[in-house]
Amino acid sequence: MERPERRLIVNADDFGRSRSINEAVIRAHREGILTTASLMVNEPSCAEAVVLAKENPKLGVGLHLTLLMGHSVLAPEKIPGLVNAQREFSNNPVGVGFRYFIKGSLREQLRAEIHAQFKAFRATGLTLDHVNGHLHMHLHPVVFRILMEDAEALGIRHLRLTRDCFDRSRRMASGRWFYRVSHALIYDCLSARASEPLRQRGIKHAQITFGLLQDSQMDEEYILKLLPELPPGDSELYAHPSMDRFKHEFDALISPRVKGEITRRGIKPIRYQDL
Repeated sequence: MERPERRLIVNADDFGRSRSINEAVIRAHREGILTTASLMVNEPSCAEAVVLAKENPKLGVGLHLTLLMGHSVLAPEKIPGLVNAQREFSNNPVGVGFRYFIKGSLREQLRAEIHAQFKAFRATGLTLDHVNGHLHMHLHPVVFRILMEDAEALGIRHLRLTRDCFDRSRRMASGRWFYRVSHALIYDCLSARASEPLRQRGIKHAQITFGLLQDSQMDEEYILKLLPELPPGDSELYAHPSMDRFKHEFDALISPRVKGEITRRGIKPIRYQDL
């Protein structure tokens, strides 16, 4: 009996944030299993990332929407409730999430900045492979509503539905129980709320997203445990590879053992645009 096909998107977040990350992304794509990357259009090394992406056209590049812990595209006077004078969003995820939820006055500022980031991505000339958010802010109820209201105008066809399986994660890693349980519950709720609007608009996504419960602690051992656990259908594994802070994630993505296991198990590497 033929086994159901298993396909895997392997994504790098934070493309364009630094030269170290850019190098890791491109090398992990050329030498390893990386198939896509999410671009921060308002960070210092974005221009370099765009050049590198155009030199590697098989790399699917999406928008890493940034509404906290980063910089805005719009000037501070246009979105005074979101950023400081240096165009910096807050670095407090809980505080940001709460403010965006309760302050209705911020919604049109959020809409303006979201549209500006999509416009900046279009200006690169790259094809939009997917959309997600820095710290998964794209699933915040207020932000997600804006994205769904304007999905056609923004050209959203593929989006990360962030949901990991705690039971499966528990078998592959240990420790950090509060973080892992809390994030599993939060994103189970957010993804359940998002599923039907995505279906109604024909916006495609992977069935499950691995990496959330590892949070920058993804290594070779974890991936080797994950691959036999991949469910039939389409999955995403995301990472934060760099040549400095998260070099262990880069090393995992170029591991010959990992590449060999993907081939041996007949797992098909894909991009979002292949869904």
